[in-house]
Amino acid sequence: MTSKQDIKRGVVLTQAHHDFSNGMNSYSFFKVHNHATSDDLVQDTFMKTWKYLARGGKIEIMKAFLYHVLNNLIVDEYRKRKIGSLDVLLEKGFEPSIDHTEHIFDVFDGKVALLLIQDLPIKYQKVMRMRYVRDLSLKEIALITEQSRNTVAVQLHRGLGKLKILYSHK
Repeated sequence: MTSKQDIKRGVVLTQAHHDFSNGMNSYSFFKVHNHATSDDLVQDTFMKTWKYLARGGKIEIMKAFLYHVLNNLIVDEYRKRKIGSLDVLLEKGFEPSIDHTEHIFDVFDGKVALLLIQDLPIKYQKVMRMRYVRDLSLKEIALITEQSRNTVAVQLHRGLGKLKILYSHK
């Protein structure tokens, strides 16, 4: 490589840095949410581009090339951070736990609703039990009751409405 080629590469890269660095910093910060990391990624982008040019690489569209390299570095950063984050938390003493209280309340509410089905009129009780206790589809319920799917759907809808009223009063 001659010094003229080095100077030409330097001028091209300097101009590219002047033209695109602010936009690249904004884009990088948007992706990683850390100013220091985004600045480092942009600088690494220009260093990799310089090395590529020094090896004799050809770049047709500088902006597209720079953003392509930057995207690859951002992806590498994401992968690097994801691997270490759980390890760091475990080293600090974090132990993941599961909170079952919400599930317990759902189970109790379901049992109360199941008991309230008994207070519904008989035609609603029958379809409500088939749908929500035995977990049958509308088509299956329609075949068993010898009604249309639409009739079953209406009965379920009306039964749910009555069940909501009963539940809110209890």
